[in-house]
Amino acid sequence: MTMSAFDPWNYRHDSGYSSGVDLVGFKIAATDGDIGKVDQATYESGTSGLVVDTGPWIFGRKVLLPAGVVDRVDTDEGKVYVDRTKDQIKDAPEYDEDAGVDDDYRTRLGGYYGETYR
Repeated sequence: MTMSAFDPWNYRHDSGYSSGVDLVGFKIAATDGDIGKVDQATYESGTSGLVVDTGPWIFGRKVLLPAGVVDRVDTDEGKVYVDRTKDQIKDAPEYDEDAGVDDDYRTRLGGYYGETYR
């Protein structure tokens, strides 16, 4: 079985995500437990991602997850499963919601998650 290259900013074809589904409010599950819920979501091809409100898990910090880490979307359960651990998510380049997302941040974040892709 060959692995395809990691594409950080697009949803995987086999993730169960379908165009038009709004993921805001969905819970997020890392491989080792829940981390919060989707606060904002973008769906544009090549720049898709999820802003996750982690609540008390990381002191109320929000994190940006590129769409490529989404392993599975369960619309019945209202949950998005990602293929990273809590620590991998916590150690990612910090998301600053006031600064927004620029090309430099997108490149750094995509590179970080690309390095953790297996």
